[in-house]
Amino acid sequence: MAKKFIVGVTACQIGIAHTFMAAESLQKAIEAAGHEAKIETQGATGMENVITDEDLARADAAIIAADIKIKNPERFDPIPTLSCKTKEVMTVETARGVVEEVLEAIE
Repeated sequence: MAKKFIVGVTACQIGIAHTFMAAESLQKAIEAAGHEAKIETQGATGMENVITDEDLARADAAIIAADIKIKNPERFDPIPTLSCKTKEVMTVETARGVVEEVLEAIE
């Protein structure tokens, strides 16, 4: 499989620990699978590592791991997107399953 570029957003209800733990695990799981990732966090401090229009134009897929409604979800409409809860990507081990699922969907 050719190297893919996967974007993602993580957001939890309080916007502190789980948002950032999920982002880190998702990033590591994508990279461990041999692909490139950019993960945006929507936490208590606002949006960080924001996915740009250029990122969206080259994205092969998106993973939205959120317990709340994310900001600007419509920007992902043209991209194959998998949605889940933050707990599903809280560790690299659990994130690996989500990453495998999205990769299977875009092969």
